[in-house]
Amino acid sequence: MHFLTPGTFDRIVPPGLPIRPRTATLVSGVAEVAGGVGLLLPATRPAARLGLLALLIAVFPANVYMAQQPRKFGVPAWVAWARLPLQPLLFWWVLRAGRAGTT
Repeated sequence: MHFLTPGTFDRIVPPGLPIRPRTATLVSGVAEVAGGVGLLLPATRPAARLGLLALLIAVFPANVYMAQQPRKFGVPAWVAWARLPLQPLLFWWVLRAGRAGTT
């Protein structure tokens, strides 16, 4: 979706970051796709795991920003806040999926 509707992702990039929102959107989209493909291949799985964990950490401020100003993004406050506790679950999921022996 980063490439199909980039404006949506551009808007949630917190202000003040040293990167243009569109650049952040495209870089995070490429990282997400590369990480997903990397998990499929045993040889690249450990690197993909680390990359996806770094990506989850990097995009967390955008999720917090959205939760702090949900009206600005056209989502109910409860939806924006409900996304935050899902981040540790996604972190755990990447840890599990990225294990070297996973097939």
